[in-house]
Amino acid sequence: MTAAPAPGEPAIDAAINHPTRLAVVAFLSACDEAEFATVRSSCQVSDSMLSKIASALEGIGYLAIRKGYVGKRPRTWLSLTPAGQQALALHVAALQGIAATARRAGADVGADAEARRS
Repeated sequence: MTAAPAPGEPAIDAAINHPTRLAVVAFLSACDEAEFATVRSSCQVSDSMLSKIASALEGIGYLAIRKGYVGKRPRTWLSLTPAGQQALALHVAALQGIAATARRAGADVGADAEARRS
């Protein structure tokens, strides 16, 4: 169980905590916009899975979906909104905080064990 973050500290974002959603958001954070098939291939998900993820993230304002045509073929482009960029940054900061806390706890345990051996 994880303790609740102190006020002002970043918290895990449940909307992007799932590894597949996180992969999509992280991929989109590196570009202005990406074609649906490119995101699907890069994140190794099915069309239906990416469609569900995109719709959910669009619903909370983290992702923008643009539809259009290339020639006569319909295309869909995905992009991360500023809110999505911020959510990812805060989520990553929260993960880094968890890792730092675990490293400190591990170092403390190691120091205690060393002191007992001495």
